[in-house]
Amino acid sequence: MDQHIEIEFKNLLNEKEFKQLLDHFQVHSSTFKTQQNHYFDTAKFQLKGQNSALRIREKNGQYELTLKQPASEGLLETNQAITKDIANSFLKEGIFPEGPVHDLIIENNLNPEDFTCFGTLQTDRSEFPFQGGLLVLDHSSYLGHEDYELEYEVTDRADGEKKFFQLLESLQIPVRKTENKVKRFYRAKFSD
Repeated sequence: MDQHIEIEFKNLLNEKEFKQLLDHFQVHSSTFKTQQNHYFDTAKFQLKGQNSALRIREKNGQYELTLKQPASEGLLETNQAITKDIANSFLKEGIFPEGPVHDLIIENNLNPEDFTCFGTLQTDRSEFPFQGGLLVLDHSSYLGHEDYELEYEVTDRADGEKKFFQLLESLQIPVRKTENKVKRFYRAKFSD
């Protein structure tokens, strides 16, 4: 099990701004890797009601089950490596993988048997170091929608926020209120 606090800043981009960032940082298409996030919740969205999210991320033939929960600063992310067979059992048969994420679900008074997959979001991602953090460029596709996003993952909130907003200002990219991917996914799923 891997647990850590995730502190990140996000900004949605239009396609022109996305290309501007690619040019600015000299990011080549070969650096992009495709990943799929499969999102889970109960039929009554009990996890969403706790401001939490559950996903399986499929990337480079590896599978990881992740529970994100609110923390005093950022999100507490609990990651658990799982096999392809275990991932498929959860995706297709609703068999929740045993382990620390399962235990946390029970600790939060939720029944692992109530979880189902609500869909998949695919992201082409490039990430690279930037001023003590990790800069991430994402192009995501889901439910007939697509979007572009800049993320900045840091360990120090105040310093990271300053650097992130300075970068946006220097490239004349407007600051946009940006929900996380799972919220955008659910908004698209239930508004169409």
